[in-house]
Amino acid sequence: MKRYVGVDLHRTQFTVCTLDETGRQSRRKWKIEQLPAFVAQLQSEDELAVEATGTTARFYEAVVEQVKRVVVVNPHQFKVISESVIKTDDKDAEALALFLSKGLLPEVRMKNREQRELQHLAETRDLLVKQRSALKAKINNLLAANGIYLKREALSSRKGLEAVLTASVSVLVKTELGILVDQIHSLSSSISEVEKLLDEEGQKLPGHANLTSIKGIGTLSAIILLTAVGNVRDFADEGKLAAYLGLVPKVQNSNETERSGGITKRGNKLARTALVQCGLVAQRYSPYLKRFYERIKSRRGGGKAKIALARKLVKIVYDTLKNNWVFADFPSFTLAA
Repeated sequence: MKRYVGVDLHRTQFTVCTLDETGRQSRRKWKIEQLPAFVAQLQSEDELAVEATGTTARFYEAVVEQVKRVVVVNPHQFKVISESVIKTDDKDAEALALFLSKGLLPEVRMKNREQRELQHLAETRDLLVKQRSALKAKINNLLAANGIYLKREALSSRKGLEAVLTASVSVLVKTELGILVDQIHSLSSSISEVEKLLDEEGQKLPGHANLTSIKGIGTLSAIILLTAVGNVRDFADEGKLAAYLGLVPKVQNSNETERSGGITKRGNKLARTALVQCGLVAQRYSPYLKRFYERIKSRRGGGKAKIALARKLVKIVYDTLKNNWVFADFPSFTLAA
C-alpha cells in the first residue's frame, strides 16, 4: 500500500506522520540517533516530505535510496506550517504528509555532497570578505574622526594597513587601530586559505572548464554558479534558470491589469551577484554583449542595464553547460575543437 510520510525534522529528534491511501494516519517521534531504524522500516513505494533546514542534507542522503520519492520542501513558500495557528511537531508532520499526497508541496532541488560543500565554502568566503570590508570601513571612520582621510584603495595592501599604525592619534585610538589591523590580517589569511581550497576542488566540478572558457567568468565565479545551478538539465530552458536565480521581473496580474516590477531576487544571492559582476567584465571583451549593454544603458540607465546583461549571461551559461561548449575564442563565440 502506498504511503505518504511527512517528517518534521529537528537537530535532536524528528516527528513522523504516515498517511496511507485509505486516509489512515499514524504518528511517531524518533531520536536522531534512531535514524537507521527509521530508514529500515521505510518501504520502496513510500513518498516522503521534509522541510529544508540545516540538517536536511544528512537526513535526505539516508532516506533517498529507500523510498520512491523524497520532496524537500521550501519553507518560505510553504506557509501552511509557518503561519499555522496551532503549531506543533505533530501538526507540522501531518500537514507535510497531507499536502504531499495532494501533490501541492513547493520543492527544493537537492544537490550532491560535493556541490553543497563547495557552495557552503563559497558562502563562508563571502562572509569573511564582508567582515574584512566592515573592519576597513571602521578604520576609515576612526581616522576621519581624527582629521586623517585615506583614499579608498589605501587599505587594500599590507603596507597600507601597517601605515595606519603610525597615524598621529591618541593611545586609545592607536590601540583600537592595532586590533582592527590584526583582525584584517587574520581574515585575509583565512580568505586566501578558502580561495586556495575552492580553486583546487572547484576545478573538479563538471562544467568548470566550460564556464571558465567564457571571458569574464573566473574560477571563483564558475564555482559559485555551478554549485547554485547543480544539474542544468533540471531546467527546461534558460528562462526557468533565470527565474530560479531571481533574475526575472515581478509580475502582478489582477483582472485586466498587469504590472511588472523589479526582479524577484529569489534564489541564490551570491550567484546573482556573480552574474552581474561577470556580465560587466564579459561585455568589455564581447562586442555583442557590449552593444547590448550600451543600448539598454542609454534607454533605461546603468542599473537596469546591469541586470539585463546578467540575464543575457544566464542564457550563455545555460547553453554552454547544456551543450557542453568550451570556447576557444569567446568574443567571437568560436568553440574549441
